Amino acid sequence: MQRSEQLFEQAQKFFPGGVNSPVRAFGRVGGVPPYIVKGKGAHIFDADGRRYVDYIGSWGPMILGHAHPGVIEAVKAAAENSLSFGAPTEAETALAELIQSQVPSMEMMRFVSSGTEATMSAIRLARGFTGRDRIIKFEGCYHGHADSLLVKAGSGALTLGEPDSAGVPAELAKLTVTLPYNDPQAIRDLFQSEGDTIAAIIVEPIAGNMGMVHPTLEFLETLRNLCDASGALLIFDEVMTGFRVHLGGAQALFNIRPDLTTLGKVIGGGLPVGAFGGRSDVMRYLAPIGPVYQAGTLSGNPIAMASGFATLKHLTETNCFETLKANTQRLTSGLAASAASHHIPFSSCATGGMFGFFFSTESVVSNLDAVMACDMSRFNLFFHAMLDAGIYLAPSPFESGFVSAAHTQADIDFTLNCADLAMAQLTEAT
Repeated sequence: MQRSEQLFEQAQKFFPGGVNSPVRAFGRVGGVPPYIVKGKGAHIFDADGRRYVDYIGSWGPMILGHAHPGVIEAVKAAAENSLSFGAPTEAETALAELIQSQVPSMEMMRFVSSGTEATMSAIRLARGFTGRDRIIKFEGCYHGHADSLLVKAGSGALTLGEPDSAGVPAELAKLTVTLPYNDPQAIRDLFQSEGDTIAAIIVEPIAGNMGMVHPTLEFLETLRNLCDASGALLIFDEVMTGFRVHLGGAQALFNIRPDLTTLGKVIGGGLPVGAFGGRSDVMRYLAPIGPVYQAGTLSGNPIAMASGFATLKHLTETNCFETLKANTQRLTSGLAASAASHHIPFSSCATGGMFGFFFSTESVVSNLDAVMACDMSRFNLFFHAMLDAGIYLAPSPFESGFVSAAHTQADIDFTLNCADLAMAQLTEAT
């Protein structure tokens, strides 16, 4: 028995499903997840001594690669002064200033400890500011596991085949209206009759939790216009896309300014952190100066602040983001070319350092229905062929992939060679 198998067997005695987050399980693809012991640059190493080219990157935050020397040095220096204070530090303001320089819509912000906490808090703030209760989200978009948001969610919920979670009160779920992604008319129709009851629209401006799905500009502009007309707030969930698809996030890419933004992942450089922020008049509704309560003992943790600052400082002051973009495009173009050469229906997309692909006959996959129509069994075969070859992809067709600044052309070439062999295996299997 391999060491990872032994560790997984032991873990199942303590953790439901043997994991501490559903997306880490191999329930969709089958098999045992490798247990990771080390990461360096674009590579990770498991308990059995195998090396993988990593395209998960801790689900996004490792944009500089694993164990980046500048980030590690910053974390060590901060840790020498203590791990936590539960009190204000200069590091919080320094990171906030750096974030705002790239995401100016965040006129004021608050740090939290996770993306889920950020979106949960943004929803509460929107309800408090508008005096309304109902929110709108979109099919396949995942905004964390808060009760109000686990209605037709993406990511792990889709992977488990449970788009609605048990334990969410029916009365609370009724306050969340779910509409199809990329359907401007559906949102217009709803606002025409019920717009004055809506507190906020929350959306992934590029969906990353049903695989990577690009929005149409009409869709995003419709959201902005309807919120302006009705008094609802527009919340961009950029936990995944922030500093990933563009240094200013998807809002800079599409030139659409949301009222509130949620961030996570990258701004901690690999440590647990999140943030929500936006219009100063909205943010001033937060305690201690406003009536909306939100608090967190570990918010603004000095170690996370140091890691995030070092990560974003390097990202914004070097040209590594341009190299990252080029490598991501090269990867997805190569995957599409390989699939075409083997006559396999395939769709791929990439923006910044984020990418996705589907085994689909549609050239552009634009909503959850199209995602669910993709060939899941073919994905499973491809995933395992790539894993066996040393390529670490997300164990679900409903997740996005991430390229880091540490990936080299040699890493991309190796990946594409492995992919071509995997595509050949798919042809033989079908």
